[in-house]
Amino acid sequence: MTATPTAERVVSRPRLRAAGILIAAVIVAVAVNAAVAAVAIAAGAPSTYGPLTLPAYALFTTLGVAAGWAGWVLVHRRARDPRRTLSLLVPVLTVLSFVPDVLLLVFRFIPGTTTPAVIALMLMHLVVVAVAVPAYALAMRATRETSAPTV
Repeated sequence: MTATPTAERVVSRPRLRAAGILIAAVIVAVAVNAAVAAVAIAAGAPSTYGPLTLPAYALFTTLGVAAGWAGWVLVHRRARDPRRTLSLLVPVLTVLSFVPDVLLLVFRFIPGTTTPAVIALMLMHLVVVAVAVPAYALAMRATRETSAPTV
């Protein structure tokens, strides 16, 4: 049985809206992270420090938003109480995301590592969480919307 073009359009509209929300979240998070990087450089981080360059933080911001969305969807599908699960999981994972930064600060395994640079990286994690979590809630709501096909 073949679906009609109208039915396919109605089914894909919520997913397109969710994708648009997530893309907007990436754009906003990258823009705010650019400001964080600029402040860190003004505070003494080297301007050539790899993790504070646009290609690096844009990539990791995008990957973070995508991985977070995958986890968000998985929790909504599997957890008995997704809201409670996420209210515990998000803060725990946010704190755990600082572990590589703390190790970087201690061992300085990336040349040019400074305290302002590492603080900026930690702030970037918070930016991604602050932007992505509301976006995930909106995107999840968008994927659950159902519209009756218009005839």
